[in-house]
Amino acid sequence: MFVFETKLRVRYADTDQMGYMYYGNYASFYEVARTEMLRSLGMTYKSMEEDGVMMPVLEMKTKYIKPALYDEQINIKVTIDKKPGVRIIFNYELYNEKQELINLGETTLVFVDMKKNKPCMPPLNFQQKINVYFSNLD
Repeated sequence: MFVFETKLRVRYADTDQMGYMYYGNYASFYEVARTEMLRSLGMTYKSMEEDGVMMPVLEMKTKYIKPALYDEQINIKVTIDKKPGVRIIFNYELYNEKQELINLGETTLVFVDMKKNKPCMPPLNFQQKINVYFSNLD
C-alpha cells in the first residue's frame, strides 16, 4: 500500500454562494493530490507523456460528508491499495482543520500508449518505484 498526504487551502474561487466548496471542485483537489503523490515518487504526468504514456481518468466516485469551507486548509490523504496494472486506483480522504473526515473519493485511471491509443502497463520506471510498496503482496 502506498500512502501520501498533502494540504490545500480552499480559495474563494473554489466556493459557491453558501461559502461551501463547490462540489465540482473536489475533482481538482483530487487531481492536485494525485499529481503531488506521483511527484513524491519522482514521476510526473509530463515525464510519462514524454515517454509515450498518458493517464486519463476512467471513473470517479465522491462521497460528500461535510462541506469544505472557504479558507480552510484541507488535509488530503491519497492511498493506492492495490498494485497498479493497466489501471490504477487512487483513494482520497479529505479532512478539515478539526481533523474531521469531510469527503471520500476514488479515481480510476488507465495507462494508455499514446501512439497506439490503447491501454498498456505502466512505464517500467514507475513500476519499479511503486512495486516497492507492494512487494509483500506478491
